[in-house]
Amino acid sequence: MTHAENSENNGSGGNGGESVLDVEIGALTGGPAELRQYAGRVVLVVNVASQCGLTPQYEGLERLHERYAERGFTVLGVPCNQFLGQEPGSAEEIAEFCSATYGVTFPMTEKIEVNGEGRHPLYQRLVGHADAGGHSGDIRWNFEKFLIGRDGRVVARFAPQTEPESAEVVAAVEEALG
Repeated sequence: MTHAENSENNGSGGNGGESVLDVEIGALTGGPAELRQYAGRVVLVVNVASQCGLTPQYEGLERLHERYAERGFTVLGVPCNQFLGQEPGSAEEIAEFCSATYGVTFPMTEKIEVNGEGRHPLYQRLVGHADAGGHSGDIRWNFEKFLIGRDGRVVARFAPQTEPESAEVVAAVEEALG
C-alpha cells in the first residue's frame, strides 16, 4: 500500500480533528486503558520500545511526566514491536523493564501496531497530524510523540529523535497546559 493510499484509508479521523479519548485500547496490565480518564488533561502519546537506540528517552519522558503531572499532564506509553522487533517482550516483561530500568510511573497501553493494515484506531486518529517539518502519515520509528490537548485533539507531533525534554516539546506542553 502506498503512503497516499494509506492516508486515504485512515478515514476522517486522520486529520487530528477528532478526540482520541473515545478510542478503546487495553492497558498494559490488562483491562481497558480508559482514555476518557484523560479528558481535561494534556497527554503526550509515545510509541515506545525496550530495545531501541532511543530507549533512554524513557528517562526524559518520566521526568516530563513528573514535572507537569500536578498541572494536568500525563505521558502515555504505547508499546509497539513493528520496528526491527525492538519490543518483543510480554506485557509483564515490558512493565518490569520500564519500572526497573527507568523508574517509569506513567501509564502504558497494551502492545499495538501503529502502521499498516493492523494499525490501531488510536493511531488512525493520530497519524494525519503533521509535525513541524511537515511529516504526516506513517510512524517513522519508535518514540514518535503526539501531544494531545485537554479536548482530546492532537495539537503537536514530534519526530522520534526529538528528546522529550527538548525546548520544542516543553514549550508545546506548557502552551497546551495554559
